[in-house]
Amino acid sequence: MAEPLVELKQHLTEIDDLERALGVLAWDQRTNMPAGGASARSETLATLGGVVHERFTADETGRLLEAVRPLEEQLDHDGDDASLIRVARRDWEKQRRVPKELAEAWLREGSNAHAAWLEAREASRFDLFLPAFRRVHEIALRWAEYMEAGDSPYDAFLDEYEPGMRTSEVKAVFEVLRPALTEIVRSAGEPADDSFLEGDYPVETQKAFLEDVLGHFGFEDGTWRLDPTVHPFAIGIGRGDIRMTTRYRPDNLRALWAAMHEAGHGLTYQGLDPALDRTPLAGGPSLGLGESQSRTWENLVGRSLPFWRGFLPKLQQRFPQLGSVDLETWYRGINRVAPSLIRVNADEVTYSLHIILRFELEQQLVDGTLALEELPEAWNARMTEFLGVDVPDDAHGVLQDVHWTRAAYGYFPTYALGNVLSLQIWQHVRAAIPDLDAQIEAGEFGELYGWLARQLYRHGRKFTPTETLERAIGERTIDPQPYLEYLRGKVAGLAAV
Repeated sequence: MAEPLVELKQHLTEIDDLERALGVLAWDQRTNMPAGGASARSETLATLGGVVHERFTADETGRLLEAVRPLEEQLDHDGDDASLIRVARRDWEKQRRVPKELAEAWLREGSNAHAAWLEAREASRFDLFLPAFRRVHEIALRWAEYMEAGDSPYDAFLDEYEPGMRTSEVKAVFEVLRPALTEIVRSAGEPADDSFLEGDYPVETQKAFLEDVLGHFGFEDGTWRLDPTVHPFAIGIGRGDIRMTTRYRPDNLRALWAAMHEAGHGLTYQGLDPALDRTPLAGGPSLGLGESQSRTWENLVGRSLPFWRGFLPKLQQRFPQLGSVDLETWYRGINRVAPSLIRVNADEVTYSLHIILRFELEQQLVDGTLALEELPEAWNARMTEFLGVDVPDDAHGVLQDVHWTRAAYGYFPTYALGNVLSLQIWQHVRAAIPDLDAQIEAGEFGELYGWLARQLYRHGRKFTPTETLERAIGERTIDPQPYLEYLRGKVAGLAAV
């Protein structure tokens, strides 16, 4: 191996290790840290984030990238080394645009905003969150000024999560989704009874059941953990250190699907080619593709009839009060189609409507046509328009999500894109594994996980999102039709169960 490439790899590995330390601090902030630690933690995150930014954007990184340029023509485009150079150069050129002070400020104010959001959410008062939100929002807009101008002011934010995608492309997909989803909701009829999900469900028993489920999914022993948090998330510190969370409540069972959602992220971290660990390639090509897998394991597996044929008896053993709930009633209830207030609890049909709502509001925040203080009113009006529900308070409305604590504009649309991509990929999974339903019913997920790891997970960030999708299923564009066909079929099938 040529010496400059060895030097570049070592340099990038050290930076990646620092980023992992940031990840641990952020995970701890949202799981274990006492509230009194918020101020000090924000400063620690800002300091360490500044170090990472400074080291990566330094002239030394550029020198090393220039030194390996003559090697690139000799390297296989699909190989790890060529991909490492390509991705590191793109990241370096982009991050180098941003001053260190701005990168530090975003981390600091994002951390402060998280603490303010927790307080505001508890009190259900957006005004308590507004000052901190305003600070991080203004930093985000300043950051966007350093990015390449796109067709829309929102393009810079979207590119952070969907590299190369334009706002106009997302709009084109959502313009197909919104009317179709509205029509499917109308066709669903009277919502099924899901009252059995509410009751006395001790958290420790829920946790034990979930640990059994996640073990069946294919997580390796000693490499993962599942913790409680306010807003569920997952983070991969490394292939052997996967941290997932869910929001337990002792009076309902909805944490089950939140945990399966985060398990989908965790499995993508585990499925990474070990050779890519501790490099800039140890991540996902886009959040849309990442979300496609969280939705796959949450919905296509975790809300399926075959899954619950196998796992409902196990759940009933842990919670005897469910003994009187037969499989058909359970299946209809957990797939209940009904407009609701909370995104993370939304059914498969209405979920993407929640996302389209946020996508539209974010564009207005970014282009300045919606003032921050007007956001609750705009949110409530769109909830009535999109879903026909009235928002009773801020906690059940504009304060329900954590994303705006760090002005993570562009993140929300990836959830709906993930829904669409999950079905594009699932079609190929079914073709490759003809007896998939029987395997799921038996609690055997090895072949499913193996196919996804080979076709998708192992690549990490080696390729663009489009290239990754093409390598996985031979398709380059996002097609909403398989997703809509799935939903139409499922809604019709629910009535027949």
